[in-house]
Amino acid sequence: MHFLITNDDGMGAAGLRALEKAVLSLPAARVTVVAPAREQSQCGHRVTTREALRVERLSEGVFTVDGTPADCVRVALFGLGIEPDVVISGINHGGNMGQDIVISGTVAAAREAAYHDRRAIALSHYLIKDIPLDWDRIADWSRVMIARLLEQPAESCTFWNVNFPHLPPGDRDMPESVRCDPARLPLHVRFQRTDIDATRTDLQYTAVYAERPRNPGSDVEACFGGKIAVSRLRI
Repeated sequence: MHFLITNDDGMGAAGLRALEKAVLSLPAARVTVVAPAREQSQCGHRVTTREALRVERLSEGVFTVDGTPADCVRVALFGLGIEPDVVISGINHGGNMGQDIVISGTVAAAREAAYHDRRAIALSHYLIKDIPLDWDRIADWSRVMIARLLEQPAESCTFWNVNFPHLPPGDRDMPESVRCDPARLPLHVRFQRTDIDATRTDLQYTAVYAERPRNPGSDVEACFGGKIAVSRLRI
C-alpha cells in the first residue's frame, strides 16, 4: 500500500519519524512524506488560497510545504500528483480529543483526505509533564493500530482519530483500545490578566489540559484513563 504521511508539528518532529517507522514496518508499505516546513499546531483546517505555496523536495518521496497540514494533503493530491491508498497524520505531540478536533491541524489533515474520499487516520500522543517520552514504543503501538484500522471496512465520508495515553516508561505492553465518541463538555478556560496601562490589558491563557472534563464514554475519559481512544469521525 502507498501511504501519504503528514503532521502539524513540522518536518523535524519526532512524532513524524515515529509514524514513518511504524508505517514502514507494515507489509509491503511505501511511504511519501509531505509535511509542513515549520510547526503549524492548532491551525485547524486553514488552507492557503491567496498566496503561492513553496514546496521543497528534500529527498526521494519527501517534501516540505510552507503551509498548513490541510495544505500538505491538497498539495500532495493535486499539486504533486500523489495517489496514496491511505493518508495518515501525526503522531502529534499532544492529545487531540473533544474540542481539540476542530482546532487540530493533525486532525484537519485526515479530514481533508476524507473530503477527497481517501482512507485517513489521525494519530496523537497525549503528553503528561515529567513522564519521559518513548517514541519507539508509540511507533510499535501505531503500527498495530494502523493495521487494525485498515482491516475495518472502508466507509466514505469518515476518518479515524486515535489518541495514545502517556504511560510511565518500561511497560511496552499495548494498552486496551476503546471505541468512543469525542468529549462534548466545555473546556475550563482561564486567563491570567496583566494590566499594562489604562488602555491595554494582556491575557495569557492558563487553563491546564489535564483538568479538562472527562464525561463518561468519551475519548478524554478513555485516554486519560490509560487506554487508547479510537473514534470514527464523520465529515
